[in-house]
Amino acid sequence: MSLQETIHAALKGAMRSKDEAAITSLRLLLTAMKVREKEICRSLRDEEILAVISSQIKLRREAIEQFRKGGRDDLVRAEENELRVLQSYLPAQLSGEDLAKVIDGVIAEVGAVSAKDMGKVMKAAMAKLAGRADGRTVNALVKAKLVG
Repeated sequence: MSLQETIHAALKGAMRSKDEAAITSLRLLLTAMKVREKEICRSLRDEEILAVISSQIKLRREAIEQFRKGGRDDLVRAEENELRVLQSYLPAQLSGEDLAKVIDGVIAEVGAVSAKDMGKVMKAAMAKLAGRADGRTVNALVKAKLVG
């Protein structure tokens, strides 16, 4: 069963169980997937779906941050519930140690020696990690290794 089929099945299950957070987040995810399919004029592969899920997670994290600043705890809870649903479709996240090894390998592979090469390293690292690590974490680690 493909990831897209799994998400559709999960939406049906959430509708049966009346899980509002899951229904909302899965509907928004499926809409974002359809938009991406129209952009590239074909069906999405699983790794492309993971990229869409990651972008939706990033949006939820930004919304949580803004709602916290605005003192809207009710909206923070709703976004956190949606975030948990979306995160369940990502592969297991790498530990800090494993992530550092992957980034070291990418830096050697790309031949990066300074902060000027950060863009090349980030592009290669994010392609290699495909949903197994948060972009902010990867960015901070790459910056620490190239600058410091």
